[in-house]
Amino acid sequence: MSNHRRPVGERPEFQYVPREPRRHRYLDEDDDQVDYAPPAEDDDVVTTGRHAVVYDDRHVDEPHADYTEPVYEQSAYENPVYEQPFDPEPVYEDGYGPRSYGDAHAYRAPAVDDRAYDEPAYADEPVHVDEQYEAHTYPDDRYDTPPDEPDVAFAEAETQIIAAIPEEIPPTRAHARTQARRRKQAKGRARRGKLFGALAAATVLIVLVGIVFVGGKMFFGGPDAPADYAGPGGPEVVVQVHPGDTAEEIASTLAERDVVASGSAFFNAAVQSNAMNSVQPGFYSLSTQIPADDAVQELVDPASRVGQMIISEGRQLHDTTDVQTGAKKKGIYTLISEASCIGEAGQEQCIGYDDLNAAGAGDLSALGVPDWAKDAVAGVPDRDRQLEGLIAAGSWDFDPTAGPAAILQRLVTESSASYEKTGILTAGNQVGLTPYKMLIAASLVEREAMPDDFSKVARVILNRLAVNQALQFDSTVNYALDTTELATTDADRAQVTPWNTYASPGLPATPISSPSIGALQAVEQPAPGDWIYFVTVDSKGTTLFTKSYDEHLANIDQALNNGILNSGR
Repeated sequence: MSNHRRPVGERPEFQYVPREPRRHRYLDEDDDQVDYAPPAEDDDVVTTGRHAVVYDDRHVDEPHADYTEPVYEQSAYENPVYEQPFDPEPVYEDGYGPRSYGDAHAYRAPAVDDRAYDEPAYADEPVHVDEQYEAHTYPDDRYDTPPDEPDVAFAEAETQIIAAIPEEIPPTRAHARTQARRRKQAKGRARRGKLFGALAAATVLIVLVGIVFVGGKMFFGGPDAPADYAGPGGPEVVVQVHPGDTAEEIASTLAERDVVASGSAFFNAAVQSNAMNSVQPGFYSLSTQIPADDAVQELVDPASRVGQMIISEGRQLHDTTDVQTGAKKKGIYTLISEASCIGEAGQEQCIGYDDLNAAGAGDLSALGVPDWAKDAVAGVPDRDRQLEGLIAAGSWDFDPTAGPAAILQRLVTESSASYEKTGILTAGNQVGLTPYKMLIAASLVEREAMPDDFSKVARVILNRLAVNQALQFDSTVNYALDTTELATTDADRAQVTPWNTYASPGLPATPISSPSIGALQAVEQPAPGDWIYFVTVDSKGTTLFTKSYDEHLANIDQALNNGILNSGR
């Protein structure tokens, strides 16, 4: 059922006039004006809400009088245009001004019925009536309809009313302007977006073309291929590869040192060599003015590496000789000398052992001796041994073209930094030793014990120093003699030297070797115990610790029976 029936109480003889749908109040600029005049005012036209009806001449008080069923007007013309200028009207609570959709002055919509009428039916013209029905009055004053036939005319009129109701409320002038402005802005943004997109795409394309063009020349050669030497090469130079260097950075370094004609030429050759992955940080001796391919081959050759050495734990500055075998053990100065050699075999140029020994006896500040060791080092009785223990064990790289003093200064400075990382500057407060004396004690631990016994030997040293008992370590006797022997002779032990702990109480004058970081940490955190004596009893390095002197003597007999303490002389 539709909700557009006549309101209750409305006169049955009213003629319902279908209204015209409201057009947008404002014509577009390119629309044609249409001359249209509303029908003349008629007193018989009454508005009731949304429905316009027309009275006929019958008296409304006659309940059974024949009457003509109101017919809703339809326009016979096709494609009507509903344009009519109007003056602004005041707005009431319903928002649409004094004219409602049922107003007799409103525009009239064409009939939705497909039937054509002879003439358009306006409110001021004769009304075309399809047919008449005999009126019947119902007790509840409802609309009059024939008793037995369907209300066809009313159904048609109802359909026309529904079709005439506008779908949307026409926008106001301000709303129309806002919508037009927004559409214009949206079109502008769309045009700018397309322009920016095209510019961005063109920029990316230009960059890619440039990369391909330049990269193609760099990697594949051409008229503008990078400069490269033809050979045969010049004198050697030493170049440094720093930790983390890339192929580009190495190429720049080689170009600066005139090893290659251009960094680009070396880079092109380097990226084609898998052996470049084996290049390690360090110093390399390379020929100058050689082709980039040859430079790559020299760089990856292990023989080109210079200034590299490994200082083992317990190594001394000077060479020593094993009493049992007569084998010579290279000292730190010898290792530095050998690593400094540059040039072809038979024509090498090396820093001499004596040059290094002389430099090591020089000014402490120039040698990089740390402040926490300077006072003690300044009082060392043998200047040739003043740097003992200050060069740490480990793997080292240095520039062989630098002078002896500069090389030693680099090694001492970096060693001091590694020692300080262990806590040597503060740990001595707990064990009652200065940082330099802790370094001396660590060198004794390194020479006297296996790593598993480091902390116990450190405890023995501290316990003996606490009671002012001589340490009596054979390693201190050997140090002054530049020999290596597990068991020293009575004559050797009787020699009084600043390092012989049999002849003098307390610690030696200097460290007796380069201690490992583990030995230093053992002195900083010694194992708890009351041990005073220890001795190694077999070739496996088994060491026994005790507080009792009698037990210690028994342990010495065990070592003698195993041939451990037999002297080679």
